[in-house]
Amino acid sequence: MRKSDVVSYFGSQVKVAEALGIKPSAVCQWDEIIPPLRSFQIERLTSGALSVGASKESKQENYNVRS
Repeated sequence: MRKSDVVSYFGSQVKVAEALGIKPSAVCQWDEIIPPLRSFQIERLTSGALSVGASKESKQENYNVRS
């Protein structure tokens, strides 16, 4: 899930933060690919409008494990 898609859906980083119950500064610190657990939370909040597994590419990005 991409940060730009989430911000576009909610309208601003501040609104994303409000929806998640976190500080706007936390949203600002995200890379373009949102942390996996937040992605699942956003999928649930948007009733699937934004999906963790929307595409093969985004699914791979969300589950890449750093060694």
